[in-house]
Amino acid sequence: MNLIRRGTRNPAFGTTLEPFALMRDFMRWAPFRDTDLGTELSAFVPSFDIKETGDAYVFAADLPGVKRDDLDINLTGNRLTIAGRREAESRREGENVFTCERAFGHFSRTFTLPDGVDAAGVRAEIKDGVLTLTVPKVPEVQPRKITIAAS
Repeated sequence: MNLIRRGTRNPAFGTTLEPFALMRDFMRWAPFRDTDLGTELSAFVPSFDIKETGDAYVFAADLPGVKRDDLDINLTGNRLTIAGRREAESRREGENVFTCERAFGHFSRTFTLPDGVDAAGVRAEIKDGVLTLTVPKVPEVQPRKITIAAS
């Protein structure tokens, strides 16, 4: 008899049943990670959480080390583009670097929004390395409660 614990992944399945986890792993894949070619090959790919509330779509992205001036957020029609960069730390002469695992560089993510967003009311805030972007819905597409008339 085989027991499968809850809260753990079955190694037989891996990430094949989790398409978003598979895509995140693929986006972070670095085939030359363990090869020392004298250059940095890592790419900075921030992770995003997207949720829908009754009156808005909320995007949250982990952007540690990204300055406000290095971000560019555009909404054109129903396409939201978030681009930016995280600079690499400068190295001084005589320093011995044993490992360099933090990624840096340029990134750009584009999301297609559904119809019915209020482009004029978009708000963006970055606090403690987390970008929060709120895209409100127009009142026509927000859910509303319908009361049942008494008979």
